[in-house]
Amino acid sequence: MRALTLPAPAKLNRLLRITGRRPDGYHSLQTLFQILDSGDTLRFLPRLDSDDITLSPALANVAEADNLVVRAARLLQQQTGCRQGAAIELEKRLPMGGGLGGGSSNAATTLLALDHLWGLNLGIDRLAALGLTLGADVPVFVRGDTAWAEGIGEQLVPVDLAPCWFVVIHPDVEISTAAVFGHPGLTRDSTVISMRRALAGAAPDAVWRNDCESIVRALYPEVDRALSWLDQYGNAMLTGTGACVFCPLDDEAQADQVLRQVPDGWQAFKARGSNRSPLHLALDTAKGLDRAQG
Repeated sequence: MRALTLPAPAKLNRLLRITGRRPDGYHSLQTLFQILDSGDTLRFLPRLDSDDITLSPALANVAEADNLVVRAARLLQQQTGCRQGAAIELEKRLPMGGGLGGGSSNAATTLLALDHLWGLNLGIDRLAALGLTLGADVPVFVRGDTAWAEGIGEQLVPVDLAPCWFVVIHPDVEISTAAVFGHPGLTRDSTVISMRRALAGAAPDAVWRNDCESIVRALYPEVDRALSWLDQYGNAMLTGTGACVFCPLDDEAQADQVLRQVPDGWQAFKARGSNRSPLHLALDTAKGLDRAQG
């Protein structure tokens, strides 16, 4: 069987409201996941005579057994009894720990790719449920739609957002998600709002915000500096718990103009919002080719 190359797109949290803390320690939230047309790339070569799972190149400071790509592949094997394996190559572009969902997206791409290559045909609902055991952000990438989310981020409603470009900046700092969510000053009682009210843009200063942002700005001065710099071009925000910050822009030309001005020492890229994941578009194309080739 031929190798399969698929994207693992990034996401942005266009808003993030923390509405409570659950007995299991997780936080209840409302967020709007925006899928981007930019991210990592994975290449899968199935092994029909071995159940070995290999990943290359190795990621710095991440043991292979802890990598979400490997964990996703082995989870599929464990849940289905599949005795096939795969050699997986990861082209990593997204900064690790940036709040862009890179690891979760890698896991989702792995679940969808190997479900196809191994002929498992589990279906999106089961794959999303398996993905949730790997991380709260995995289901949105498995389902593949820009979406309104509640619960811990797994209760998803697809939405269509107007076309938009973004500049995303990583200010070269590492943020501890546990430290942010465990901070005593974190807002944990934001009012639950309706999806309709949020998408209609009602009271944008109160609705389109990230409840983690004030804590992250206080703990990480470089993130504060990046947000202040980017805010001159529009409504700059933190995504997730950071460290990446972003600004929505009207068109690609404006995004290019902002990129040219980014200070030295910060990683930056432009991306376009996508209501349907490029992963799913690419996988549909691959499935169509496989059917055509018999």
